[in-house]
Amino acid sequence: MAGGMRKIALAWLAAAIAAMPFAVAQAQVLIDPTRPPMAIAKPGAVDEAPPATQLQSILISSRRRVAVINGNTVALGDMVGGARVVRITETEVVLKTGEETEVLKMYPGMEKQPVKRGLAGRGGSK
Repeated sequence: MAGGMRKIALAWLAAAIAAMPFAVAQAQVLIDPTRPPMAIAKPGAVDEAPPATQLQSILISSRRRVAVINGNTVALGDMVGGARVVRITETEVVLKTGEETEVLKMYPGMEKQPVKRGLAGRGGSK
């Protein structure tokens, strides 16, 4: 009887292991904002259109503010292509070319939303 239980347990284990690739295949794909642009990742790719200006990272400390744009570290006043870095905040970098301004966001498509607080959130009652 112990041998039969062992065979059943091994069969269940084998089935669970066989099902693992299907569970992993359904994982959500996340975009890494720090990943280099395709032109840097594939240096031999010459025929492709030039990538858009991509903000990849921001570092703010008490002594400096820098950002990584298209794989290059830039500070306030530095040039990115023909544009000058005029502002670096926690979530965006502002570039200026003549009178034209371009805002690069760290998390495009995501905006801060105000929190609506009612009386219940403050411990009060209606």
